[in-house]
Amino acid sequence: MHIRFIRTLMFLLVVLSMAAASLAQIGVAITIGPPPLPVYEQPLCPDDGYLWTPGYWAYDNDVSDYYWVPGTWVMAPEVGFLWTPAYWGWGGDGFVFYDGYWGPHIGFYGGINYGFGYFGTGFQGGRWDNGHFFYNRSVSNVNITNIHNVYNTTVVINNASRVSFNGGNGGISARATPEEEAAVRDRHVPPLAVQTQHAQAARANPQQRASANMGKPGVAATPRPGDFNDRGAVPTKEAGAAQPGSAQTGSAQTSAAVHPHDLPALAPAASNTGNPKLDKKYQQQQQKQITQQQRERDKLQQQQDQEHLNLDKQKASDTQKHQVEQQHQQQTQQLQQKHEQQTQQLQQKQQQPVNRAPSKG
Repeated sequence: MHIRFIRTLMFLLVVLSMAAASLAQIGVAITIGPPPLPVYEQPLCPDDGYLWTPGYWAYDNDVSDYYWVPGTWVMAPEVGFLWTPAYWGWGGDGFVFYDGYWGPHIGFYGGINYGFGYFGTGFQGGRWDNGHFFYNRSVSNVNITNIHNVYNTTVVINNASRVSFNGGNGGISARATPEEEAAVRDRHVPPLAVQTQHAQAARANPQQRASANMGKPGVAATPRPGDFNDRGAVPTKEAGAAQPGSAQTGSAQTSAAVHPHDLPALAPAASNTGNPKLDKKYQQQQQKQITQQQRERDKLQQQQDQEHLNLDKQKASDTQKHQVEQQHQQQTQQLQQKHEQQTQQLQQKQQQPVNRAPSKG
């Protein structure tokens, strides 16, 4: 009898441990990254107390496809609580989804520029003050006739990329700051029921799938959760430029890159001359060039990062910061153009022996 009780107890412990392990999983890992973030306008804030939650790409295992969950305004669950957006990150052997949450501080959301105050770190769309939420009208669409708790603070955007994931090939290279790491230890509230229902409605709509809309969902944002058919629902203005490692194909958005880490990842071109030794030689030449180009990217990135630190120490004005960002964008594009020319020259050189006609003896 005693032995039977011990066996039963051990079985229950195993079951409980398996259940705990399943609950501890963060999300689903897949091998193809989400499409770039679409470009859209923010719907008008419906009422005082609503906070903006940006749109994001979720994944449906049943159809093996991404689908767009529209951005929407949501009532905060508690006074003082803010929304940390969901994001995708490279987990080493696949992409992992980290769900969003409510809490007293903004946590890490992959360095993704979701816009409307969520530009990669923190939130500049508004702030809590004495139990009331004040909206920053420079990035939040608010009707001041109905909502009077507003202010205006210009925000300098350091990351203009539409890349929608962190890490991996072509992903954002941002890492959590000490403040974002500390926010993990705060008390959190998971997505509200209205947010979960909102995401489920997006999943059930075939037109929200990436394969159907080609990265340009019909409903990009809604005034309130679930308001897909509301006249205030916002369509996508344009699809984000395709990015390496994503569900779309094509060249990445180099013209919008402000810093070297916004550029697409460097990768060698395929070589198939029919001569294995020659292919290996060409691959080595390309890899040598890529290594040097990456060093130049890293050097420029370090230089620009130092200039950012100097601006913060000097307490520079928004105008000064904007001018520096314009210089950074010009520097980055010049470096990219230089590297593209180098790559083209090497490819032309490698093609010459293959295309050259044999000499007549």
